[in-house]
Amino acid sequence: MAPSMNDDIEKILFSEEQLKAVIKSLGEQITRDYEEKNLLLVSILKGSVIIMADLMREIKIPAEIDFMAVSSYGGDTKTSGTVKIIKDLDRDIAGYDLLIVEDILDSGKTLSYLKDILTARNPKSIKICTLFDKPERREVPNIKADYVGAVVPDEFIVGYGLDYDQKYRNLPFVGILKERVYSK
Repeated sequence: MAPSMNDDIEKILFSEEQLKAVIKSLGEQITRDYEEKNLLLVSILKGSVIIMADLMREIKIPAEIDFMAVSSYGGDTKTSGTVKIIKDLDRDIAGYDLLIVEDILDSGKTLSYLKDILTARNPKSIKICTLFDKPERREVPNIKADYVGAVVPDEFIVGYGLDYDQKYRNLPFVGILKERVYSK
């Protein structure tokens, strides 16, 4: 029998129930803040797909969605600093109130790059929603999330969309990955 993904987890940081509560709270805040606005949620794939699905169900006002896929990690545990757009938005975003939905705000390099690119496309506003913020790793100090689910320690976390080498995204909780997994 193959080993369980759970065997690779050092410690669970957020249970399914805790994640649901965090997402619900974010949804309520976004609903209040974007009432009477032209909300477009932009999910940054692949990490935010689960967050986006749950978050949009907690937002109680009309909202549109779109997706971007970018890469800055490859199979590594640290960002390369080079951001590559793999899938761009499907629409013109001029006049929309954009809310970028991200799984984790880490170095800030990817979000800084995306914010610059999207700003040039003339949306009415751009804000950032991240499930997790890891401020200890920030390399771009002017990048801050407008909506933060939780601040997390400088540990390698996986689950609920967060991955290591494209694995562990499907864990229903968020946990710290054992170092032996990524230090091979």
